[in-house]
Amino acid sequence: MKKATRKVSILTLAVGLLAASIAVSPAPVHADIVWDHWQKAESLRAEGNQAEAVPHWQFLANHYASIGEWENAALFCGKLDAYYDAIGNYDQAIYYYELENQYWVKAGRDWGAVKLQRADQIRTTIELYRTERDPSELKRQALPQSGRLAKFEPAYGTYLGMYSEQDPKVGNLFTKTESVYGKNHAIYLAYAHWGQGFPATYAKRAKEAGGALQIAWEPDDGLDPVADGTYLRKWAQDAKAAGIPIFLRFAGEMNGAWVKWHGNPAQYIAKFRMLHDVFASEAPNVAMVWSPGDVPANDIDPYYPGDDYVDWVGVSLYIEPYENGDPSLPTMISTSNVERLTRLYNTYSDRKPLMLSETGVPHYSHAADEDFTEWAKLNLQRLYEIMPYKYPRLKAITYFNVDQKMTNAKNDYSLSDSSEIQAYYSKLIANPYLLSKVADGAQPSDKLGYVPVNANHQAFTKQAEFIPFVKIPDVYIGKVDYVLNGRVIASQTDLPYGLTLKAGEVPEGSVMQIKVYNKAGAQVALRTYGISSQVSVELDGKELTFEQAPVIRNGSTLTPLRAIFEAMGATVEYEAATRSVTAKKGGTTVKLTLDQKTVYVNGQARQLDEAAQLVNGYTLAPARFVGETFGGTVGWDGSSRTVTISKK
Repeated sequence: MKKATRKVSILTLAVGLLAASIAVSPAPVHADIVWDHWQKAESLRAEGNQAEAVPHWQFLANHYASIGEWENAALFCGKLDAYYDAIGNYDQAIYYYELENQYWVKAGRDWGAVKLQRADQIRTTIELYRTERDPSELKRQALPQSGRLAKFEPAYGTYLGMYSEQDPKVGNLFTKTESVYGKNHAIYLAYAHWGQGFPATYAKRAKEAGGALQIAWEPDDGLDPVADGTYLRKWAQDAKAAGIPIFLRFAGEMNGAWVKWHGNPAQYIAKFRMLHDVFASEAPNVAMVWSPGDVPANDIDPYYPGDDYVDWVGVSLYIEPYENGDPSLPTMISTSNVERLTRLYNTYSDRKPLMLSETGVPHYSHAADEDFTEWAKLNLQRLYEIMPYKYPRLKAITYFNVDQKMTNAKNDYSLSDSSEIQAYYSKLIANPYLLSKVADGAQPSDKLGYVPVNANHQAFTKQAEFIPFVKIPDVYIGKVDYVLNGRVIASQTDLPYGLTLKAGEVPEGSVMQIKVYNKAGAQVALRTYGISSQVSVELDGKELTFEQAPVIRNGSTLTPLRAIFEAMGATVEYEAATRSVTAKKGGTTVKLTLDQKTVYVNGQARQLDEAAQLVNGYTLAPARFVGETFGGTVGWDGSSRTVTISKK
């Protein structure tokens, strides 16, 4: 739906928690140690001395958990997390928020959801992502468990999408998107209603813009009228005739009580499956998108139609400064869009590609008459630079480009209302990783992708862009310092955060620190990463990929012998008994033995600077020898640590 007001709110959950706390107040049946702790804690709290009440609350929480009285255990955790949150001890607050949620779950309640949200709000996060040049690695991390891509799914990368009908600079003339935002989008969003005809005009305009169409098809009178028949078959045939990929989002946000098709999961599943079967037979250019809202989270899974009936899993996911646009409610500016996807992603990404069917970040609150440009920029970077890297199976993002004025959430999500936001959005989406054309197995034009910097992805070749995901309880960030091997190499006070390093700047075994400061100038977060660069090899301008990367030994660069020789057209044989390698091309024969510096070229002895070695089962030899043996010219680019070989 068009940014419906979320009826299940933090306020509602808080009221439920309050009611629970009243309901389970104990009666002092007898004087025992438990009752003594309870009475002492209440006395201290009444005196305003919560710090001394803490050990009593801890005792009570642990006691009730030990005997399985989960509601009481949760309530005492609630006192602890509220206390630690109030004094700014966020690590302890997060611990008790998460523990409280566990106890509510054990008690059969969903009241802990609000506590998990608060834990995410105050969680300090520093994650680091970098560009990766190996397409096989990028494809691997973006594949489902089955290894098979879904209909219209890119191999890696994320489709750009937009709802632009209310954008005064674009409207539903989708061909204007490139001139306004600097780039065509892959998917354009249109709304349709059961009983009305297929939105052929929108499909035609999407086709003119070289794009696909996402259709949010809404049964406004509920699910009862949804049936197979002449209307549906004609609609499906018209969809096929459109001649473009169509992502059909039927009855989205079904988990929310604000839509008429909520409340009967079995009926919803039956209708969705029926539609899937009709479109499978009538319109193979239609991909079925099952798309709940991200809240209420506990009511999502019962509506899932099953893997055989769903092509993509979508979600409506918004953040806003004030819940439901109401400034009288607690502020929501600490909420990040990144964590809002985690549960759905963890549940479904092994099976289906995910899309943000609708999403938005407002830069202005009409209800509060308050500008949130800096907050919007922070979260737009998270939306377009962090979420696609953190969640590699997030394969499409459709932005809800609307100024809602004083309706619904009363926020301005429009990208073109603000020249600063428009320019910033254009800068973010210029990245080729954000795809502008729907095609099976699509991938970025530059073949680059992103991986988390961790133990498995420390080393890079040539150069890499490093993008940090930074989140602090203060929300607004004053400065980010990048410290490489003890030296500050860059400081950033402006968004978007990130820097590019060349391989020559990053010796093997380097250490990168990300230091984060708040607006007051205090350092509030620090994280350390191991990073390294690797030598790369280019043959006639094309980078070669190896299962075993080149290494440095005693100042000499050793490169994989077989891979390079074969790329130059030579045949290679290895004799295990003598640990020798023989390579032939034309009239040249080369023979070498592992761990010996003497090699023979057509029977003539030559000396290597460093002996050939076996590294992880691969034979490596000095780069210059490998490149020149069969007539190549070898060069070295120190800034990118690249061996260049040109065949004569």
